[in-house]
Amino acid sequence: MKHIAIFASGTGSNALAIAQHFADSPVATVKIALSNRANAAVHDKMKLAGVPTVTFSREQWTQGDEILNVLRAYDIDLIVLAGFLSIIPESIINAYERRIINIHPSLLPRHGGPGMWGHHVHQAVIDAGDTQSGISIHYVTTEVDGGEIIFQASCPVMPDDTPDTLAERIHDLEHTHFPAVIEELLNTL
Repeated sequence: MKHIAIFASGTGSNALAIAQHFADSPVATVKIALSNRANAAVHDKMKLAGVPTVTFSREQWTQGDEILNVLRAYDIDLIVLAGFLSIIPESIINAYERRIINIHPSLLPRHGGPGMWGHHVHQAVIDAGDTQSGISIHYVTTEVDGGEIIFQASCPVMPDDTPDTLAERIHDLEHTHFPAVIEELLNTL
């Protein structure tokens, strides 16, 4: 059985979808969720799913050693970023090379990089006049949103879309595809 750690900063809807997907799975289980925000709603969602959570400080994050100790204590095989808004320290990337994945709410390489998250991405897609958007699941490297793409799925951008209406379709894609892609990837580890 493989062990997953989820890093999340916000509402935790993707984290919950992943935890529910693996709740009775013979393949893997979500062992822990880590957050850089004590008041993030992900803590409540993970509690409902029976997954322990840890909040860490900026200093703990920057140094990375305490985070690595937590990951080792839970025997983590794969780190999944699910709405996590901090840059991953190089020490963690090196320790989990090709075992950290992220989901981005656009079709990378379009609308990726620093500052491109959530509403900002959806607004950039609309402002660019893109007719398609979607999700990109990719490996995490030291280049923000620059890691190898594992999977993409698309949806149309409607002429009357707002960032919120586009976000709804993107969330549907995330919840449908992210857990399945994680499971496929775990089968190769």
